[in-house]
Amino acid sequence: MSNKGVLLVNLGSPDSTDPKDVKKYLGEFLMDERVIDVPYWFRAFLVKGIILNTRPKKSAAAYKKIWWKEGSPLIVLSERLQEKVDAHTSVPVALAMRYGSITIKNGLQKLYDQGITEVLVVPLYPQFAMATTETILVLAEELREKYFPEMKLSSIPAFYNKPEYIEVLSNSIAEKLEGLGQEHLLFSYHGVPERHIRKSDITKSHCKIDGQCCQSASPAHPFCYRHQCYETTRLVAEKLGLKEGSFSTSFQSRLGFDPWLQPYTDRTIERLGLEGIKKMAIVTPAFVSDCLETLEEIAMEGAALFYEVGGKEFTTIPCINTREDWVRVLSGWIDHWALVDTETAIA
Repeated sequence: MSNKGVLLVNLGSPDSTDPKDVKKYLGEFLMDERVIDVPYWFRAFLVKGIILNTRPKKSAAAYKKIWWKEGSPLIVLSERLQEKVDAHTSVPVALAMRYGSITIKNGLQKLYDQGITEVLVVPLYPQFAMATTETILVLAEELREKYFPEMKLSSIPAFYNKPEYIEVLSNSIAEKLEGLGQEHLLFSYHGVPERHIRKSDITKSHCKIDGQCCQSASPAHPFCYRHQCYETTRLVAEKLGLKEGSFSTSFQSRLGFDPWLQPYTDRTIERLGLEGIKKMAIVTPAFVSDCLETLEEIAMEGAALFYEVGGKEFTTIPCINTREDWVRVLSGWIDHWALVDTETAIA
């Protein structure tokens, strides 16, 4: 057996809450052609000419609200996950971020220096999307070709519908909601432009975003973020025995003027409050680890909006982060890949 290792990859974070560090991070993130997928000249004008002249101070203030004493919550949680998984598996585990100073190149280098010749890249996103999983895998392969040509890379596919993951996610929700008597559970996923869904459609014809395509079986589904989000919701609701009408799905964090996946989370929270819902809970299953989007945009801004429209209790359910049952599942997938069969690592 070749020497095998694992690279866990999460989104990334600025090095600090200083606006200069935030500006550097946002520049790298937003200039990614799979995040803002417009011609380079327009992306450069939009990001460097407009966004980076206005957004860093606002984002820095948001990061300050959620920053831990140990540093960035996302980085701290990701490092803890790496440590726990490393202790459970039979192979070395390294950590990287798609954006920021904990680079994928450095992660691959650490494994290479240990004599690793085969790497399992694990994007820490349950659902596939251009702006998350795809950009990680594309960059990892580019770096492999340029710096580590003797290495072999493989990756874990989207795990949104894997029974063991659904069980962990369901348990995390049930434990948090026990005894609270919430009236509505909102599954809020990271938003993407509708065009990303169509671009990821390998059939070039199935994804119409018409309310029906996500329910119709198709070879497009392994790469359809929208389908995978709704399927995650459906499977968890089934596992928890949720009644129809007591839960729903929405999408957060839109940017610009192009249509993004709907319904939007902020408008959904507002609507629920105006309709008389007094107790609601929200979970963010597009992320494994809590980050700015879950801790500030959802937990803080979402709660404030709900209370403004008459809500009384707003419960934020943490991401699965470093839960022991999640660590066991992830390390089990890794060990299966290392010891049995790469192609069926989480089948």
